[in-house]
Amino acid sequence: MSTFTLELVSPEKLLLSRPVEMAIIPAAEGEMGILPGHSPMIVALTGGVITVRENGKDTEKLFVMGGFAEITPSRVTVLADEVTPVAEVSKATAQTRIAEAEAAYNAAAQEVPAKREAAMDRLLAARKMAEVAQAA
Repeated sequence: MSTFTLELVSPEKLLLSRPVEMAIIPAAEGEMGILPGHSPMIVALTGGVITVRENGKDTEKLFVMGGFAEITPSRVTVLADEVTPVAEVSKATAQTRIAEAEAAYNAAAQEVPAKREAAMDRLLAARKMAEVAQAA
């Protein structure tokens, strides 16, 4: 089966770089499955799970808090704000993140729309983290 190179980069380091058969990413428009030969594009990511498929099986699930993905026919580079293996996502951490994000959103009530939207994005990502923690 054909593959493409998946690179996952956080602000701290390169976390993953290897050939994979498929990746499913949490694009802002909805989950997006990527196969070799995909059309080039750049997409925004929301909080959610990146699923890596190799040898016909899901081999990794990684939670991202947001970021961007650059897609070419032979490579996908994910620039993630924060990455955590799904198995390590904690319910307690998720609840703390939700409380912090709610406070930030409430504080941004009188701010410009861009700040309110950014605060809402963080809140939605934290809620998604809680969902993933419940399922893990």
